[in-house]
Amino acid sequence: MLKAILFDIDDTLYDLSIPFKEAFREFFPGEKMDLEGAFLASRKYSDLIYDRSLSGEISMAEMYIYRLGNAFRDYGKIIDGPTALQFQSVYEKRQHEIRMTEEMERMLEELSRKMTLGIITNGPSEHQRDKVRALGVERWIPMERIWISGDLGVGKPHKEIFEAAREKLGLKPEELCFVGDAYGHDILGAKGAGWKAVWFNHRGHQATGKVMPDYEVRSEQELIALLEKQCAD
Repeated sequence: MLKAILFDIDDTLYDLSIPFKEAFREFFPGEKMDLEGAFLASRKYSDLIYDRSLSGEISMAEMYIYRLGNAFRDYGKIIDGPTALQFQSVYEKRQHEIRMTEEMERMLEELSRKMTLGIITNGPSEHQRDKVRALGVERWIPMERIWISGDLGVGKPHKEIFEAAREKLGLKPEELCFVGDAYGHDILGAKGAGWKAVWFNHRGHQATGKVMPDYEVRSEQELIALLEKQCAD
């Protein structure tokens, strides 16, 4: 029986492309670029190098320079390191202004009355906490049920971060479900820990491995309907 649902934050509880696109328009006013493509490229390059930044092999600044420099280059724009860091600063400022949709807020309200909710997220500790505060997530999920890779020194998809959450909650793997948008981090991580997994694949990515989620949904409406049904069963 399902007893807890845990969520990713970025591009799951809110649309991460919105602050990226807003930051570009502010930082490069009047310039044109395929912003959806550049955003997706930045996520791809971030995933490739995130573990190295978490372990301290490279700094977070070096990670930002790598992912933004490569993402913009893929779409015909060359930026140097200082420019990448300046853009990242504007991007972070925009991330502090993020909002969930009313539908997502209503879903969390309903789910919180029926079972335990939590979050597992990759990123620097204070940066991710700022997002939690901006989204108002603590109305349903207290900080003690939020696990951040920057605090633990290990991130998704590694089993250890899922195990830390499971042990704290005192539940069995089969009693837990994880919801996330990233196949490599969220689905492989949750299934590797023995959890149920819901792939919120609203960007229409292809799975890059043989491990399959328990459920795949393509829109916020489908996600809400699925989770409400799972909690009703």
